[in-house]
Amino acid sequence: MSASRTAAKPAATRSREALTQFVWVGKDKRGVVMKGEQSAKSANMVRAELRRQGITPGSVKAKPKPLFGTGGGSIKAKDIAVFSRQIATMMKSGVPIVNALEIIGNGQKNQKMKTMIEALHTDIAGGSSIYEAMSKHPVQFDELYRNLVKAGEAAGVLETVLETVATYKENMETLKGKIKKALFYPATIIAVAILVCGILLVFVVPQFREAFKSYGADLPAFTELVFGISEFAVRWWWAILFVAIGAIGGFIFAMKRSPALAHTVDKMMLKLPILGQVLHNASIARFARTLAVTFAAGVPLVEALDTVAGATGNTVYEQAVHRMKNDVAVGYPVHVSMSQVNLFPHMVVQMTAIGEEAGALDTMLFKVAEFYEQEVNNAVDALSSLIEPMVMVVIGTMVGALVIAMYLPIFKLAMTVG
Repeated sequence: MSASRTAAKPAATRSREALTQFVWVGKDKRGVVMKGEQSAKSANMVRAELRRQGITPGSVKAKPKPLFGTGGGSIKAKDIAVFSRQIATMMKSGVPIVNALEIIGNGQKNQKMKTMIEALHTDIAGGSSIYEAMSKHPVQFDELYRNLVKAGEAAGVLETVLETVATYKENMETLKGKIKKALFYPATIIAVAILVCGILLVFVVPQFREAFKSYGADLPAFTELVFGISEFAVRWWWAILFVAIGAIGGFIFAMKRSPALAHTVDKMMLKLPILGQVLHNASIARFARTLAVTFAAGVPLVEALDTVAGATGNTVYEQAVHRMKNDVAVGYPVHVSMSQVNLFPHMVVQMTAIGEEAGALDTMLFKVAEFYEQEVNNAVDALSSLIEPMVMVVIGTMVGALVIAMYLPIFKLAMTVG
């Protein structure tokens, strides 16, 4: 019996892999031309299915593969958030999960997303639970997502849990967008300033250097310095570009490979003026909302904290939450362990304590999350207003310095002639 089951599993996998995407054109009973796509083992099966639906098949061709890659782009976190909302809405409306997956899969333009949903459909239709089907795609459905689905299935409230997960994913994506926006502005200032100075040093300053050579007079030290930098930039621009790209790439690679470096960078980021407070608030909001959602779904507190640690988005907070988990595991209340890590504001600790005493921890944590998400929104909006004049000051200072360096010899010459 076990052998036949083992043999059936690869057979099902081969069957799914053998499906081909076909593009068809046909006419309905009114003679109206219709077009569409369908997965099948052969073109004849597509024609048979179209006839069954009352469509006279015309052209049925295998969908051509894209020239580069598998097409459709990668599956992003935003795609999973949209998928979560779609599946939650359909299941709330009474549509069976298998039918809901088929409908959502047929409406996908992203081929990788479509393939993944078809795999989920095949597994669930074959008798797997939703948790088991999603566990085969750990990159798209992280441990937190899968644990919530598992808890919802066990409690018989899967529709409610999926709706909660959908709302959670949407809020997290909105928060991530705000954080990226906050980080994007300083990076933009630096990039624009470097670009403007690079253009001036490579294309403008050499023209002044050639003009001043004809005078044969001694140039001010500041002007000589700028000319030296310009000459180096013109001669070695390719090396500068290569080193810059290599340094950025190497730093990102090292960040991913070295937990110690990632922790150091995260710690430094939290200490930055203005931006550091935004990152603090964002991590607290992520912690509060994730723990609230997980705890409300019925996941035990210790297990929930273990899952929540990785969702904070910062290794400093991740390590703190792991410490909290260890404290809670030996009997400490959450608010006591929270106060020991010295990262959470007094208000958060007090609201958590009230929630624990009242037996409404998830409700209080949701309120904490909403408050700090709003704080992030306000801080990012304020940062946007602050960055605009900073851009003008930084670029103006750098360009002004180059202009002064070019005009100093003219002032010197004028004084000599006078």
